[in-house]
Amino acid sequence: MPPSLQTVVRRMNLRPVAGTGRPGVLDAAVRWVAVSELADPTPYLEGGELLLTTGMRMEGDLTGYVARLVRRGVAGLGFGVGVSHEEVPPALASAAESAGLPLLEVPRETPFIAVGKAVSELLAAEQYEEISRAFAAQGRLTRAALRPEGMHAVIDRLAREVGGWAALLDESGEVRHATRGAGLGVVTAELARRRGQPVETAGGGAQVGAARAGGGERMPASLALSGPGEHVVVQPLGGGARPRGFFAVGAPHAFTPVTHTVINAAGSLLTLAMEQGRTQLAAERRLRTAVLELLLAGEGERARAVLGALGGRLPEPPLVVLAAGAEALEALEARAFAALLSTGPGVADAGSGGLANPAGSGGLAGHTGATDPRTVIAIVAESVAEEVALGAEAPVGCSQPCDAAGLRNALDQAGRALEAARGRDGAGDAGRVVKFAELAGQGLLGLLDPAAAQAFSAAVLAPLTAYGSRADLVESLRAYLDSNGHWDAAAQRLGVHRHTLRYRMRRVAELLGRDLDEPGTRAELWLALEAARRGATPASPRGSSR
Repeated sequence: MPPSLQTVVRRMNLRPVAGTGRPGVLDAAVRWVAVSELADPTPYLEGGELLLTTGMRMEGDLTGYVARLVRRGVAGLGFGVGVSHEEVPPALASAAESAGLPLLEVPRETPFIAVGKAVSELLAAEQYEEISRAFAAQGRLTRAALRPEGMHAVIDRLAREVGGWAALLDESGEVRHATRGAGLGVVTAELARRRGQPVETAGGGAQVGAARAGGGERMPASLALSGPGEHVVVQPLGGGARPRGFFAVGAPHAFTPVTHTVINAAGSLLTLAMEQGRTQLAAERRLRTAVLELLLAGEGERARAVLGALGGRLPEPPLVVLAAGAEALEALEARAFAALLSTGPGVADAGSGGLANPAGSGGLAGHTGATDPRTVIAIVAESVAEEVALGAEAPVGCSQPCDAAGLRNALDQAGRALEAARGRDGAGDAGRVVKFAELAGQGLLGLLDPAAAQAFSAAVLAPLTAYGSRADLVESLRAYLDSNGHWDAAAQRLGVHRHTLRYRMRRVAELLGRDLDEPGTRAELWLALEAARRGATPASPRGSSR
């Protein structure tokens, strides 16, 4: 803050003459010193100056001269005696007293340039002090950033530095951390308005715009909101065009330039911490994927050694493998060893080491999410498998219990169970958990992809279904297979003579070009008939849902 008029008076031994009787009048800030002998110097002033003059052209009524200075907002008028006037003109003193303009006598031995230099030094000292305060505050913020609390510690320190409150918000505007007394209603409303979301406005508080039905506005580098007794600054966090979060600062007083410098420093530290956290998390995820690759390759000891060097460990057998969509990663990795794997050929990902279909043929390939082609694989102890799976709040497939040597097979089981949990539309209910054992209990069809089963059934049975009016061939074939090839039992089920059934089966064999006495042929035909009977869709597994 610039030096006060009182400070200049004391330092330069100036004598108050008039206009200084009102309380606080000498507390006015002196922003500069100007010297002028013009009858009207106001066109060359900005306001806040201490104007010095010897009164070379002063005579008669000086009321207008003083009034112009007051309107311009000068801090005070210094009159140098001993040059044009031996003392301050009474007319000037009277006009200054009436207008409330501080009038000071500058002794003959005090050069005007000395007054200017003194004010300049005071301004420089004040600026240095402001810079020092800003550097000290930045140091305290930096030390706070190094604490285990990280970004939360920076927010707490920032609130103390500004003498108000501070808060950290995520990219959606949800509050993640706030100090006591944080007035965030106006902040969240303004962020919602700029995203084009409907907001409810209340009377009073800071001034914000009304909600718009259209698209949102681009977030500026800094947003200032003000209202009765409150000043708020909101800044986005993140280096890209889309903010990854926000922080807000509020105080009952206006922010000084030093405070703005401190706020900007806090923004830089928060952005750096956020980016470092993202980088560290990405590295940790790549490491977990590499460990999972080692486990799938049978390198269990090496995998445990890598995790152990970083303070992590795998659960002890019996183990259960969980498979879920990429959206469940954060929930699963908070409670278990979890890694992202690419789930189809050609899917490359920096965090998965380019691993495609790690379970082998018929494994996780095809078990992909609607928006992310990767699958989250978690390895948990059997005792907590269901609890962890339910905590994912997303469709999850669970393998049967296994040891480290059976992880590849368990991964395939979890992938198939995940497909069943997602359902035919690929979405599934949030929190639905399907265990592979439940699929196995439904028979072979429970393990097959519904679309593949439908296509297989249509292709195998096409020669029979296309055979004109002889639709009884399909039912005869079913009865023959259900009776395990016993002619009398099958004929009795159909209500026909066994010779009639033999004729039909010879016709079936001719149309299909297959030998019905071969076990493999019978198995394929039974599978095709069963898929057709179920409407080409396996029965829905019971599963678990929350």
